[in-house]
Amino acid sequence: MVRHCWHRCHAEIINVSDRPITCMNDSSSRRQYAPATQRNRKPILEVLLQVLPSTGTVLEVSSGTGEHAVYFAPHLHPRNWIPSDPNPLARESIAAWRESCPTDNLYPPLALDASDPVWVVERDELPESLHDIDFQRDPIVAIANINMIHIAPWSACLGLMAGARRILPPGGILYLYGPFKQAGRHTAPSNADFDESLQAQNPEWGVRDLDDVVAVARSENLSLLRTYTMPANNLSVIFQA
Repeated sequence: MVRHCWHRCHAEIINVSDRPITCMNDSSSRRQYAPATQRNRKPILEVLLQVLPSTGTVLEVSSGTGEHAVYFAPHLHPRNWIPSDPNPLARESIAAWRESCPTDNLYPPLALDASDPVWVVERDELPESLHDIDFQRDPIVAIANINMIHIAPWSACLGLMAGARRILPPGGILYLYGPFKQAGRHTAPSNADFDESLQAQNPEWGVRDLDDVVAVARSENLSLLRTYTMPANNLSVIFQA
């Protein structure tokens, strides 16, 4: 699975809620910028604060530019946040954002493809970057996946659900964000146009029907906990192990 990076370099200041974070200049040329992140990060954070366990480790699958990671991690302390992406250019951007806006609970990005049968965090020998996490004390209790399943083959959604079933403990949370069809229909004309543009780029991409996603989750013993209506015709979809 490969996600595209359409993004540009970002400004030197990002605002984290009411507290501005000044980003250093040395890695600015490697940072990618997704304009939608500026619009959706605060509404997503508000949901995450409601649904995530209060401690433990969050694994972000398909982190893209890394802008969500550097925004969420300081707000979600003391939880650990581990970003990941299969695309090396995305991982370079995530690393650059992390260097520019450091926070002690944000870890280096992992090379992880949701469709892989075994994820890197499941291996006996973990990446060196994770060696200082005590997974007995702070296990992976949540997986966050933002704007992936419509910009990836259906196998990525299947792999995501299977990985969540393998990794999450009972009560663990899988958080999805993005556009969805409901009862086979788009929820807005703009989503229909977006779906058409995605399929023109890659016939394996496209806005997924929520019923299909829920059915796959159920087959992996994940229960639909709640959906939240989000800005720009998106949904937050919460599953529980």
